[in-house]
Amino acid sequence: MIPSRRVWLSTVAAIGFAALVAAPAKLSAQGPVAIDNDDIGGVVTGANGPEAGVWVIAETRDLPTRYAKMVVTDDQGRYVVPDLPKGKYKVWVRGYGLVDSPKVDAEPGQQLNLRAVPAPNEKAAAQYYPAAYWYSMLKIPGADQFGGKSDIPQNIKQSDWINLMKNNGCIGCHQLGQQSTRTFPPGLGEFASHQEAWVKRTQSGQSGVLMVNILAGQLAGTPIKYFADWTERIEKGELPHQKPVRPQGLERNVVVTTWDFGEADRYLHDLISTDRRDPTVNGYGPILGSPEYSTDTIPILDPKTSKVTLFKAPVRDPDTPEGLGPGHAAMDKPLGPSPYWGDKKIWDTKINNHNAMVDRKGRFWLTAAFRAPKNPAFCQKGSDHPSARLTPLESNNRTLTVLDPKTMKYTFVDTCFTTHHLNFAYDANDTLWTSSGGGGGVVGWLNTKLFDETGDAAKAQGWTALILDTNGDGKRGEYTEPNQPMDPTKDRRLGQVFYAVMVNKVDGTIWGTIRANPGAVVRLDPGKNPPETALAEIYNVPMPGFGPRGGDIDGNGVVWVSLASGHIGSFDRRKCKGPLNGPNATGNQCPEGWSFYKYPGPGFEGLGDNSVESSYYSWVDQHDTFGMGKDTPMSTANLMDGVAALGKDGKMISLRVPYPLGFYAKGFDGRIDDANAGWKGRGLWVSSGDRAPWLQEGGKGMLPMAVHFQLRPDPLAK
Repeated sequence: MIPSRRVWLSTVAAIGFAALVAAPAKLSAQGPVAIDNDDIGGVVTGANGPEAGVWVIAETRDLPTRYAKMVVTDDQGRYVVPDLPKGKYKVWVRGYGLVDSPKVDAEPGQQLNLRAVPAPNEKAAAQYYPAAYWYSMLKIPGADQFGGKSDIPQNIKQSDWINLMKNNGCIGCHQLGQQSTRTFPPGLGEFASHQEAWVKRTQSGQSGVLMVNILAGQLAGTPIKYFADWTERIEKGELPHQKPVRPQGLERNVVVTTWDFGEADRYLHDLISTDRRDPTVNGYGPILGSPEYSTDTIPILDPKTSKVTLFKAPVRDPDTPEGLGPGHAAMDKPLGPSPYWGDKKIWDTKINNHNAMVDRKGRFWLTAAFRAPKNPAFCQKGSDHPSARLTPLESNNRTLTVLDPKTMKYTFVDTCFTTHHLNFAYDANDTLWTSSGGGGGVVGWLNTKLFDETGDAAKAQGWTALILDTNGDGKRGEYTEPNQPMDPTKDRRLGQVFYAVMVNKVDGTIWGTIRANPGAVVRLDPGKNPPETALAEIYNVPMPGFGPRGGDIDGNGVVWVSLASGHIGSFDRRKCKGPLNGPNATGNQCPEGWSFYKYPGPGFEGLGDNSVESSYYSWVDQHDTFGMGKDTPMSTANLMDGVAALGKDGKMISLRVPYPLGFYAKGFDGRIDDANAGWKGRGLWVSSGDRAPWLQEGGKGMLPMAVHFQLRPDPLAK
C-alpha cells in the first residue's frame, strides 16, 4: 500500500539543528549595517563565514492581512529589509544549500545578525528548490514513441505532448513539481500503486473534467504511467539532476513584498494596478484582483495600509447562470472528492471575472458576466448593426463591466462578443480591445469615449472575424471559411481567434496569440472603417519554438510571447522579406521575424538543450516601471516561483518569491507610484494565480497573494 504523506520543511529544518542555532549570531568582524527606523538589517553568516546570495524573510501578522518582505544578502552576507510597516516580525534565513534557520523575533529599526543553517544532506537541500528542478525529473517519451509506434495516439507529436504537459495543458492552471504535487496529500487516500493514485488525483475537484480531458481524452491515458514513474522515483529518494544557483548580480537587488489577498478556498487569476499606457495613473492606489471561476467576491488591496476589502460584484439579470459547467474551464460540481475539500463545491461564480485593465480616469474595466449567454437582438442575424451584418453572434459567456474605486459604482456594458483579456488603444476614443480566449470567432472592441458620453453599448461596440488577404488584392472581400477549401480568388477566414490581445502604439494595429502547436501570432489592421476594412495577417511559430500562450508588445511593435518550448519568443514584422498577403501568406511566410530566448532553469532529460519552464504569460515593461530599462520583456516563471526578465544583454534573470514555496504567477502589471522617489516609487505587481493556493507551502488555509517586485541599485539600498 502507498500511504499518502508529506514531509514538511519545518520538520526537515528542525531535525538535528536546534543546538546549532539557538540565538542570532554576534559578529565582531563586521560593523553594523546602515538602517533607518523602518528597516531591519544585519549580516548572515554560516560555518564558513558570510553567506552571500541567500534570502532574509521578514513576516508579520500584525497588519490587517499577512505581510512579508524578502531580500537577498550581498557578497559579504549583509542585508537590509527596507520600509517595513510597524509590527512584530518573524525573521529567518532561507537559501540554496541551507535549511531554514529558526525564526527570530524582531521589529523595524533593529540590527539583527543571523546564523544560516547548512542542509545536512542533498535531500534536505533539495526541498527548497523551485518546482522546475523536480518537474524536470518527469520523463518525456522519446521521439521513437510517437507516430503510432506506442500506446500514444498516432496523431500526437512529441511537441504536442510537451505542449500539454506545460503551459497549454497541466501547468496552465497550477504548478507541478512543488512538494504537494510530487507527493500525495493525506486526504487522497491509500492506493496499491502510484498509477491508481494519479488516476484518483486527476479526477479531483471542479477542474477534474479538464484534467481527464487532457490525460484521457487527448492523450489516451498514457501520461499516467509517466507521472507514476516520476513520483515513485521521488519516493525512493531520487533527487533533481540539476541544482539551482544562488541569486547573482541584479537578482540580489530585488525586494519582494507579499500581501495575502483573497479567501482560503478561492483563487485569483489576475490583478491590475494602473493604466498600461500611463503607469502613473492610480499611484499608491488600490490593487484589484480577478477571481475568475472561483467567486463573485473581488479582493481590493490598499498597499498603503495592507487592508483588503472584499467587493461582491453584482449581476444585472436575476437569471444569470453560474459561469461553470460545459463551455467553461471549470465545472459546477466536483468530478470526484478533493483531498483538501472533500465533496464541497468551493467555486460558485456568476461573473467569471478573468482579468481587468485601468483607464486614464483610474477606473477598473473588467471582463465579467452579468447576464445569461443569449445575446440581445442587435447582435444577431437580421440586425442592422454594422458588425452583426457581417458576423452575427447569438451568444457569449463573458461581457464587460466598469468599477469606479472612488464611488464603487459598478456599470454593466453589454457586449455581443465574448471577452477574456483586454487592452486599451492609444487613440482618441480610448478604444478597449478584447480577446475571447480563442473561441467565438471574432475580436471585439468598445469605443469607451462614446460609451461614457452616451451610455449606448450597442453603438459603441464592434467586432470582426479574422480575415486573411489570401487573394492579394489589398482589401477585405468575400472569403472562404476555415472548413472550406482554399479559393485563390477569395480571402480566408481564420477559425481560431485571439487568446492574448495587445495594441501596437506605433501603427495602431492589434495583435494576438493563437494557442496551438505550433501556434501563431496574428496582426489585425482595423482599417478606416472596421469591420468592413479589417484585415489580418498570421505568423506561425517556427521551430525550435512552439505553443504560445500569453503575449505582449513593446514600444517598437515587437511581439513577445510565452512558449511551451521553454522560450520567450519575439516576432518583429519589420524583418519579413517576402509578401505578407496573397495565397502563400497563410502563416509560414516570415520565419526570419522570429527570435527565441531560453528560459532559466533545468530541462527535461533526453531533449537536448531545453528549459522545463512553462510560462503562462509574457508582459513588456514599456515604461521602465521595474528598473531594467524601457521595453524589458518579462514572463511569468511558473515553475521557478516567480518572474523571468530578459536583460538588454540577452541574458535572463530570475526574480524568485522564496516564500511561500510554490508561488505561481499569472497577472502582471507595472506601476510608477512616484516618479521622483527612485526605486521606491516603482515596481511590478504580480498575482499568485494558482487555482489551488493550498498547494503552496503552508497547505490548506494559505491564501492567494499580491506580490510587489522592486529593484534596488544595490542589496543594501534603503
